[in-house]
Amino acid sequence: MLEIRNLTVTYGLHKALQGVSLTAEKGEVVVILGANGAGKSSLLRAIAGISEGDVAGDVTLAGASLRSLGADRIVEQGIAFVPEGRGIFGDLSVWENLMLGAYPERARARRKQNLERVVSLFPKLAQRRGQTVRTMSGGEQQMVAIGRAIMSNPDILMLDEPSLGLSPLLCRDLFENLSKIRETGIGVLLVEQNAKQSLAMADRGYLIENGRITGEGQADALLSDPAVQKAYLGGV
Repeated sequence: MLEIRNLTVTYGLHKALQGVSLTAEKGEVVVILGANGAGKSSLLRAIAGISEGDVAGDVTLAGASLRSLGADRIVEQGIAFVPEGRGIFGDLSVWENLMLGAYPERARARRKQNLERVVSLFPKLAQRRGQTVRTMSGGEQQMVAIGRAIMSNPDILMLDEPSLGLSPLLCRDLFENLSKIRETGIGVLLVEQNAKQSLAMADRGYLIENGRITGEGQADALLSDPAVQKAYLGGV
């Protein structure tokens, strides 16, 4: 289990996060909802060890602390992160990007199994294995980014706004694939502004405002909550 306790992130005089606590288990999808500037991306970057701010609080995975580790060691412990904008290597091929994902020591012995898992989720990547990634569509590039993260053999996969810039059809395919990823036993911690589709396939959710957790619960309960509908789903 990924466990966050009293996490605070400060940029100079600005507190992006204030005492945030949450959990994410293997084999579940947890969505974090909030407006722009609420602290969602700061949260994921702090967990991944790439925050540019001052970080305080506890981050543990399976009881082991991640707080003093660099980003590479956090990947080795089982956390994979797909940032907003995907962070892929555009001038490399699909297969080269995927193989870079398999570089961590924890992933090397399972490279074949993880590659089979990626191809079963995204068959198009096998068809386009030699294609230069920058020539692909946004949806295809997102497949590469998520596939590369899965190649690191993670326990928890973190995604920052994966539906950003995708068409409604590609968004639907994306969320269907996140459900399939959960079925493989990987936990998914998802920052997303598409509240309706993300809550429809998630197990649990957290609401974040001004750097603080303001609500949490089962995804179906949040989806039917009038306050959540008003704030995130266009309800009245």
